[in-house]
Amino acid sequence: MPTAASRAGAIPDDITSRRLRLTSLSSAGRKRRWTAHVGGGALGGHMASSAGLALCGHVLVVRGGSRLLATSTSSSDDDSLFMYDCSAAEKKSQEHKGEDGQPVDQGSDTVLASTFSKSGSYFVLTDDSKRLILFRTNPWQCLSVRTVVRRCTALTFTASEEKILVADKSGDVYSFSVLEPHGGGRLELGHLSMLLDVAVSPDDRFVLTADRDEKIRVSWAAAPHSIESFCLGHTEFVSRIFVVPNHPELLLSSSGDRTLRLWEYRSGRELHCCPLTSLQDPTEPWSDKRFAVSRITYWSQEDCVALSCDGLPVVYIFQLDAAQRQLVPRQLLTFQHRVWDAAFEEGNGLWVLQDCREDPLVLYRPVGGQWQVSWVGLCVTSRLACGSPGAMSVPESAELKRVCAHVRVNWAMLEGCAGMDSGFSSLYKATCDNMTTYLKKKEERLQQQLEKKRRQAPPSGPNGPTKKMRAGESAQGCSS
Repeated sequence: MPTAASRAGAIPDDITSRRLRLTSLSSAGRKRRWTAHVGGGALGGHMASSAGLALCGHVLVVRGGSRLLATSTSSSDDDSLFMYDCSAAEKKSQEHKGEDGQPVDQGSDTVLASTFSKSGSYFVLTDDSKRLILFRTNPWQCLSVRTVVRRCTALTFTASEEKILVADKSGDVYSFSVLEPHGGGRLELGHLSMLLDVAVSPDDRFVLTADRDEKIRVSWAAAPHSIESFCLGHTEFVSRIFVVPNHPELLLSSSGDRTLRLWEYRSGRELHCCPLTSLQDPTEPWSDKRFAVSRITYWSQEDCVALSCDGLPVVYIFQLDAAQRQLVPRQLLTFQHRVWDAAFEEGNGLWVLQDCREDPLVLYRPVGGQWQVSWVGLCVTSRLACGSPGAMSVPESAELKRVCAHVRVNWAMLEGCAGMDSGFSSLYKATCDNMTTYLKKKEERLQQQLEKKRRQAPPSGPNGPTKKMRAGESAQGCSS
């Protein structure tokens, strides 16, 4: 049950969730440095959404723009392909107006977030037209199209697969029934800051939310107003959170501060922090670029963690040492093309979706303690340089060849994602230091005052400054 401290709200949101912070810079406190979030919230408005990849069992989904493609990665003869276009989905007929009474943008049907249920029986997505679309996966079938209140930033299924939790740009989490696919949403909890990710514990007891204001909040699912803990330590927005399935007491988180952190989330205790910048090659052209992790994916079989970073041609590989409560860096996979997403397939390897029409998907498999790439064979010469140092290729698989062929044929759905701005780029805090301007203007003012005094001073005589005489006073000479 929640502790007394947690029921009291250990750290109130109205204190920790500030979009605008002031930090005194001068000793007198008269002038201040403003630390503020820049932008109006990309994620809110039009969330920049690059291509995405999702895997569950032997089912692989690639999404881009308003469309998704689903196929099988198994070695069977099943070559079925499911395609869906959100622009063809039903839209609620209503006139959307803003506070000024003018029509507002109704979206471009771009998919913002998507995920599988734990068993893979269901798949759900949300788009920027404020729709929540639920699918059954065996066989693929659209079960419902529902409307959400605001554009969503993240979603997840509960472990029981009875509900979908949807986080939106205003900081609210709504639940939607899976068993009643046409039922409306129910407000579960709220933040004073934009939510960027949502997760549930494997036993469905806790709902974990990550927000723009550097916090991870752990709430009781049965009573979301009761807060179990806060996980505090990130210095920028928290981009992704992930509850480790085979170590359900542990949480992984990433942030715009370029760190990967391990938590014991019920107590809010940070166990380990790994700066991603320490693993980079400083000679790489992107080494000084700020970035956020856009995907945390996990392979339970080997306790392996992989990270893809928004806009970077790299994938970080870590080993989770649950006994020592730490993360051990294992490998840095580098590519010639931008990496859009990555996901583990249990028993097969790591799939990477990249911005390359010839080789849109790359499959890495563990060989001798290192992740080695299974080449498709179309860009072997140019891509040999994109593997990590010393990496060797392993024979290509028929499944990889077949899946890549499907993506190449439907490459048009991914073309709009090339060069798209990061969804996190406008979430960083910006420091606006007005002290420099203040001191400069003060110096200019003092100089102007000195110049004015010099102009008003009487002219100097041969024996020094001439003394001013009062009115009516005349100079008297000396008589001999």
